[in-house]
Amino acid sequence: TTPITMTDPATQESYPVPDPTFVDPVRNGHGFTNNQQQQQQQQAKSPGHPETFTSGQEMKISDSVEGEGLLESSMRLKPHEAQSYRKKALWVSWISIVVTLILAIAAFAVSFMRHSASAFGFAFEATLDVLSSFIVIWRYSNAAAVHSAHREYIACVVLGIVFVLSSLCILGKAIHNLVNRMPPEVDDFLYSVSLVSGFMCALLAVAKFMLGRVLTSRALITDGFNSLVGAIMGFSILISAEVFKHHPDVWFLDGTIGVLIGLIIFAYGIKLLLDMVPRVRQTRNYERFE
Repeated sequence: TTPITMTDPATQESYPVPDPTFVDPVRNGHGFTNNQQQQQQQQAKSPGHPETFTSGQEMKISDSVEGEGLLESSMRLKPHEAQSYRKKALWVSWISIVVTLILAIAAFAVSFMRHSASAFGFAFEATLDVLSSFIVIWRYSNAAAVHSAHREYIACVVLGIVFVLSSLCILGKAIHNLVNRMPPEVDDFLYSVSLVSGFMCALLAVAKFMLGRVLTSRALITDGFNSLVGAIMGFSILISAEVFKHHPDVWFLDGTIGVLIGLIIFAYGIKLLLDMVPRVRQTRNYERFE
């Protein structure tokens, strides 16, 4: 094409007009096109405002990072923040192991001495909490794998298997007590164990849910769900014992609560396996931390 020329009326000298699709690299310092320069200027207009995303954009980001073998937390947290939350998750898990192990021993003692199906269910639930906390510790033992989706999904699959097996044991004990019409025996030891169990498990559940949400960790959230179920079962021991104390004809409440808790744990474990087994296969080629 023939370049366009303009004439300066003062000097009668002509000079070419630059093509608008190109920018002098000396003038803008980068050699970017006009469109790129405008985008940079628009981004620079609001330096103090973080970039916001719509729900659709967040979903796309989540899908893209998971497709690369990473969790969504890799897009949200700075490296030092991720490591800080990882250490907190480890501390909470170790505290959970110590607390729930003590509660499990006490609940097993109550179960065998007082013939309580819900106490047995809680004891098994507390044992499950110990196992799930160990799985979370394995999940976050590798500092480099804090955002690893593959490691996350493996932990969730193991949790799902443990949930299913534990629920079968809880259901078996509760149904056995219902068939044999075994009412729970009420005393101060049962009350104290149920109260301490309920409050401690509730606190652990809150801590795990918060950390799981920040780290976008399904394993931590599952561990928190397990602690929440433990809190419900701890208080259910208290409720069923109090009801039986005043209404002996409602002896079946204890066993019924055990059956319901067993079914909830079983359903959650099956859902976890259905969700996570395909993801383990999808992300196994992206594991690069071991």
